[in-house]
Amino acid sequence: MSKFLKLVAGTALASTLMVAPALAEKYGLGRPATADEIAAWDLDVSPDGTGLPVGSGDVFTGEEVFADNCAICHGDFAEGVDNWPKLAGGMDTLNHDDPLKTVGSYWPYLSTTWDYVNRSMPFGNAQSLTPDEVYAIVAYILYSNDLVDDDFELSNENFLDVEMPNAGGFIIDDRETSEKHFWKAEPCMSNCKESVEITMRAAVLDVTPEEEGSEEVSAAPAEEAVVEEAKVEEAAPVVEEAAVAALDEELVAKGEKVFKKCKACHQVGEGAKNKTGPVLTGIVGAPVGVVEGFKYSKPMAALGEAGAVWGEGELSAFLAKPKAYLKGTKMSFAGLKKEQEIAAVLEYLKSVQ
Repeated sequence: MSKFLKLVAGTALASTLMVAPALAEKYGLGRPATADEIAAWDLDVSPDGTGLPVGSGDVFTGEEVFADNCAICHGDFAEGVDNWPKLAGGMDTLNHDDPLKTVGSYWPYLSTTWDYVNRSMPFGNAQSLTPDEVYAIVAYILYSNDLVDDDFELSNENFLDVEMPNAGGFIIDDRETSEKHFWKAEPCMSNCKESVEITMRAAVLDVTPEEEGSEEVSAAPAEEAVVEEAKVEEAAPVVEEAAVAALDEELVAKGEKVFKKCKACHQVGEGAKNKTGPVLTGIVGAPVGVVEGFKYSKPMAALGEAGAVWGEGELSAFLAKPKAYLKGTKMSFAGLKKEQEIAAVLEYLKSVQ
């Protein structure tokens, strides 16, 4: 017997002995599970908070724990990696043809998030996190969905105060009564409809393109490439000189705190190395795409070749919405939502010139 079959057989036997004492008596095997044995498996948390342990965790701690244990699958900002699930985003998409169902957009109860992380994560090392670490991770996931501020701390005491956006999006399944009039004792198996008519053809649905349409489709990417190339050629380099002024030390301190959102991908200061993103030491006022040893995306490299410079205005626009600023950038971060955070990060980056 293979190891897998032995494991399955062993698990099935253990389950039978634990949950079916009547069978144990019948076959003379095993014994009823003790209260302590049941408690070791009884880890679930209910929407009303039942089962939550005492503990707490803040957003910044959660970001660090998330980076160490979760980011490899779910991305540094809960944006998902490859086919691993996205945990953030998708707001107001549930009525779309292809909705994005995440913790923020779809899950109705925060207890589901806490319970799943606590019992099943991280992948391959489940139940290795402390309650405080789980609280911190859940706080960071909430922050990634713009549901709490960066100074938020989640605990068993304020857990039920967090209301999920889709809390009212689920209803009790009452089909057993509401759809009872559709049921029939004997289903119809033949001659159930008097006539069958073709009401629409594939060509009308536009799923079977004509040859001319196919040629147009194949030509579109080439035309789009020409347009994109023209945009790069026409882009005028924007050069701004970093203002020479005394640093606002209080703002620098705030910026260093906000920069924790960037540390998973970027390093600054002495001994900094390229990671997922390039080193940012001296970036304010520097030409775009010149960090040695880092492979930039084609759009970013093209912007640099066009002579663009990372002035404060350019950096502010990029930090606010990277993908809107430069289509095709490898920067996966959605952007800083608050102008105060952007200003603080810029001041901090100027301090590490």
